Amino acid sequence: MRVGFIGAGRMGRPMVDRLVASGHEVRVLGRSPEARAALRTAGAVPVADAAEVAAGAAAVCVCVFSDDQVRDVCLGTALLAAMPPEAVLVLHTTGSPATAAAIAARGGAVIDCPVSGGPHDIAARRVTLFAGGAAEHVERVRPVLAAYGDPVLHVGPLGAGQGVKLVNNAVFAANIGLLAEAVRLGEEFGVAEDVLLGALPHGSAASRALAAAAGRGSVAAFAAAVREFLGKDVAVVRAAAAERGTGLGALEEAIRRLPGQA
Repeated sequence: MRVGFIGAGRMGRPMVDRLVASGHEVRVLGRSPEARAALRTAGAVPVADAAEVAAGAAAVCVCVFSDDQVRDVCLGTALLAAMPPEAVLVLHTTGSPATAAAIAARGGAVIDCPVSGGPHDIAARRVTLFAGGAAEHVERVRPVLAAYGDPVLHVGPLGAGQGVKLVNNAVFAANIGLLAEAVRLGEEFGVAEDVLLGALPHGSAASRALAAAAGRGSVAAFAAAVREFLGKDVAVVRAAAAERGTGLGALEEAIRRLPGQA
């Protein structure tokens, strides 16, 4: 299957590698000669603009960093106009459900499909994908998504993928905030942070956030390591909730305990 790809960075590049390894023809936007040379070495077909990415593609995946970049790529270039009528646009970037809706309003098949996991999960083909959109569109690109995702979860109509991912990341951020409070309480009981983080994963308080913090040696160190992407996603979920006239409730209180949050 011919796949177009925009955003071959920290998360996108292992996706490209998995697609190539799975036998897909992958046309990837490479903005510099160095980037294009590296993509060619990896077995992809480097191209210079969005229209070339979309030409003849059955699926076009966008995996840039921010919601604003998704809008720039999808609404500010020739990408949509160059996509074949039967092609499906896959939005992997975590962002607002409204962005997926605005892009879909231009016509064509769109699914929002944010990921949960890191580059190592993509490389191992075990990153979780939350797909929102028409069932037929999700199934049409499932062979593409399955090159790097497992499980691939169809969670509802367009926008539902982002909804699930935003809730997921709000809970994740809240967990880190709760861990910061747990460390404070443990110190009141005379338990050092490293001892607490080493012990709790063996009890009912275990979570992915706890395991990751224990691996980093402290909650503050783990919070600092994820601050860039998590801060971006927390801002998006706050804005999306506000648009609906609601807030994050108790999750907000816990997130404010996260080191470095305001």
